[in-house]
Amino acid sequence: MKRSEINRALRDMEKMIDRCSFKLPPFCYFTPEEWNEKGHEYDEVRDNMLGWDITDFGMGDFDKVGFSLITLRNGNVSMDKYTKPYAEKLLYMKEGQSAAMHFHWNKMEDIINRGGGNVLIGVYNAGREEGLADTDVRIHSDGREYTVPAGTQIRLCPGESITIQPCLYHDFHLEPGTGPVLLGEVSMCNDDNRDNRFYLPAGRFPVIEEDEPPFRLLCNEYPAADSCAKR
Repeated sequence: MKRSEINRALRDMEKMIDRCSFKLPPFCYFTPEEWNEKGHEYDEVRDNMLGWDITDFGMGDFDKVGFSLITLRNGNVSMDKYTKPYAEKLLYMKEGQSAAMHFHWNKMEDIINRGGGNVLIGVYNAGREEGLADTDVRIHSDGREYTVPAGTQIRLCPGESITIQPCLYHDFHLEPGTGPVLLGEVSMCNDDNRDNRFYLPAGRFPVIEEDEPPFRLLCNEYPAADSCAKR
């Protein structure tokens, strides 16, 4: 992706967050220049990859497969100093975008429509050799439990949510004509490096073509605290 595309996507997400009257923590507003002055007091942000993020799932077509997100809080399964067993994210999707079909081996999460249009979440149980099983799926949504056929798209209108159990394949699409969506994710500790199983091969972070300065640093771009202290 071009840096200009990333900047535009992050600005669009920030506008949607304001539209939904959601308030972000201070570190989300640090400029790249300010990050150059931040020392070890912000190691939790660096180590747990908090902050702005972009994914195109390695497919190079962000407007069709991908979304913008912010990790607001997270523990770290690899570092004992971070004991939070939970995580929280915001995800922003515009019409025409989708998220690749995937499941998590360990993480349970709630996906919440925080505002905007309607999101459609397709669900399958993981079957043999981690394929898509042709079995009914048990759904837990806002205190209601029910069963749907494999491949059903669960519609979430603003305020509605669904619980995604481990080994439950799911993808996201927006209902055409309903507008962009701000999603919330409340989950167990998030580990994108080891806990994602994509149905089709997919990547995580985009390859960036630097055609303009960054609006915000992404969560995998922060300068090390030691380098900041030497400035």
